[in-house]
Amino acid sequence: FKNARVVLGDEVLQGSVQVIDGRIATIDAGPTSAREGIDLQGDYLMPGFVEMHTDNFERHLMPRPKVQWAEMPALLAHDAEVAAAGITTVFDALGVGDADPDSLRGSTWDAVIHTLDTCTQQGLLRADHHLHVRCELPAPNTIELFQPFHDHPRLSLISLMDHTPGQRQWENIDVARIYYTGKKGWSHEKFERQVALSGQLQERYAEPHRAWFVDYCRTHGIALASHDDTTEAHVQQAHAEGASMSEFPTTLLAAHTAHAHGLLNVMGGPNVVRGGSHSGNVAAAELARHGLLDILSSDYVPGSLLGAVMRLVDEGILSLPQAVTTVSHNPAQATGLKD
Repeated sequence: FKNARVVLGDEVLQGSVQVIDGRIATIDAGPTSAREGIDLQGDYLMPGFVEMHTDNFERHLMPRPKVQWAEMPALLAHDAEVAAAGITTVFDALGVGDADPDSLRGSTWDAVIHTLDTCTQQGLLRADHHLHVRCELPAPNTIELFQPFHDHPRLSLISLMDHTPGQRQWENIDVARIYYTGKKGWSHEKFERQVALSGQLQERYAEPHRAWFVDYCRTHGIALASHDDTTEAHVQQAHAEGASMSEFPTTLLAAHTAHAHGLLNVMGGPNVVRGGSHSGNVAAAELARHGLLDILSSDYVPGSLLGAVMRLVDEGILSLPQAVTTVSHNPAQATGLKD
């Protein structure tokens, strides 16, 4: 690859990159005498993005509320979309546990996992796919629905979630109502019923389920992430349990506390692109200005990774190497990709 602006860890180098048998052999500044190769005509050459938390596969599996799509076409469409967005390694985030029987996350994942394995073996996928299991702690069926993932070689990350309205991401009940009635198609009556039920489920299941998954990660060497930390106590608990990442902290205080305890902060690319959180929580750009943004995730829009990188650069918040590091080196290191 010649005549490129090569984005490295701490600089942008005008030059060329030589790749032999799929591995980078040399990176050279200035013009090259090589006649063959791809002339990038001054375009940027960046590392492939590492996406460690995306709901995009789930979106293709259930494109509308209660509308399930066949596993293979859903996977192939998801894979093509992330590859087109510059993502070469993707952690497919699949949620387990939901008291709502109509929910995708309240169903078994056996067929999806089988499809992912089959398509990988047959060389049908463009990106490298890993599994990120998102565990809804207050749901009665979380551990049961996790069983197909047990000891699966693609399982590399587990995150602990609690979407009980009134705390964490849904501290504002009205914002939660808009989400569940809008995206999930719930009636207002169903939302009220689920809110009333959610407190009971949290009290009964959240603590024992949390202890079970923390122990699983510890004994199986799986990376652990907390989710939607809001208070210092949330972060301190996650740190004590061995978490290495705080996904989508909702407050500046939680993000500061995460860094003080050695946790990496993960924020959403759509948050940066839109200029703020759709849930009314802290803006990702605000964390970046305070030096608290470590990893960007596309969350629910694969193309938001590149858009977020360039917005952070255009607004003078991060340099291009710093911004690209949040979608390449940092997520790779955090999830154990050392190759």
